[in-house]
Amino acid sequence: MKKILIIAYYFPPSGGPGVQRVLKFVKYFPAFGWEPVVLTVSNGEFPARDESLLKEIAPNVRVYRSQIFEPYSLYRRFTGKAAGSAVDVNAIPQKGARRSAKEKIAELIRSTIFIPDARVGWLPSAVRMGKKIIKEENISAIYSSSPPYTCALIGRALKRATGLPWIAGFRDPWTGFENTPRRWFIPRAIDHALERSVCNEADAIDIAWLGIEKDFRAKHPGVNPAKFHHLPNGFDGEDYPAIERAKNARFTLVYTGSLYGTRNPADLLRAVENLAAKNLIAKDAFVLKFAGRFGDEVKRMFENSAVKDCIETISYMPHSESIRELLRADALLLIVDEIAGSGEVVPGKVYEYLGAGKPILAIAPTTGAIAQLLRETGAGATAEHGDNAAIEEIFLRYYRAFRGETTLEPANDGEIKKYERKETTRALARLFNDLTQKNIR
Repeated sequence: MKKILIIAYYFPPSGGPGVQRVLKFVKYFPAFGWEPVVLTVSNGEFPARDESLLKEIAPNVRVYRSQIFEPYSLYRRFTGKAAGSAVDVNAIPQKGARRSAKEKIAELIRSTIFIPDARVGWLPSAVRMGKKIIKEENISAIYSSSPPYTCALIGRALKRATGLPWIAGFRDPWTGFENTPRRWFIPRAIDHALERSVCNEADAIDIAWLGIEKDFRAKHPGVNPAKFHHLPNGFDGEDYPAIERAKNARFTLVYTGSLYGTRNPADLLRAVENLAAKNLIAKDAFVLKFAGRFGDEVKRMFENSAVKDCIETISYMPHSESIRELLRADALLLIVDEIAGSGEVVPGKVYEYLGAGKPILAIAPTTGAIAQLLRETGAGATAEHGDNAAIEEIFLRYYRAFRGETTLEPANDGEIKKYERKETTRALARLFNDLTQKNIR
């Protein structure tokens, strides 16, 4: 069995959605003739930790961990945040929110020094260990998973040193994306040059959603378009336990994941408040359940809502428990960041929602990729940010279906099944087979 080196910062015990893509590649690669060997960090600062995910790594999978210099502990001390607190959840303020002077200084330092991102301190030790792994394990190919984009630079360095086939994987765009720093012209030019070199030197580029390719090609028109391969995120059917699905006493709409900044529940809360005020829904007949990490401004939204007694919040939970929450729901809520280009964004969470088989209420562009996916699968409906009438209509339709007053069209199971994680891994393995055969010739 050929061996593939997988470079990933977000790997168990890290939690969160960024872990799942690589974790499932590691799980299913052996079924398609590839033995995964993982290079990750030994001392990473993760927005969330999920120790339970360590159990999903097969005992025979070798995982190498190297040291990283993490700047977040310094950031916490400088900005007065509590030790051990998750930095990322409040790093992107809501529109119009003001930052303190210390936060502005910290952001300037981050945007000037940490290129391509705050994980660049991992580059030296990861490259050293990567070269050793390639030699000792007889590695045949390399895969890097970004963000963080430092992983792509590690892959590039190992490609240059060994000549092995390398696929650069991207779950999000790189320069200029919503979560990346706004840099002044010199660091911006350096970051742009790094991005271009990765696009040029990678043998192939794996993208989780089509908008990533569109973004790369707009910024780097000279890159060979044949390099891009769309391998969408998905769900693992084996993650969904056969639990007894007793009917809830109240209609339960569930959201799992982080809420902060431009990804917030303001539109949903406003719509539900309007329905309650019009007596179209009874406050004792529904629950809005949010499970995950929430920014301070989102916590205030919950506390100040006219339906706050109908809101239930749960802190970050292990992945297996979040799946159970999806299965116990009557409908699922998806909120896409209200940013430029959000119509192209397809978060990995939507596929886990598809796997749960519950109707989805998506607050996202109605002409975007998520809306198209929900139409294709028949798994839910989409309303624009700020379109209270549309959000109210979808919520009310699901609420009435729960009460037996109407029925919903069933989802297209055949279309949903295409997004099993195993199928995505099959496609990636096939791509590596093609690259290694070319490399031999």
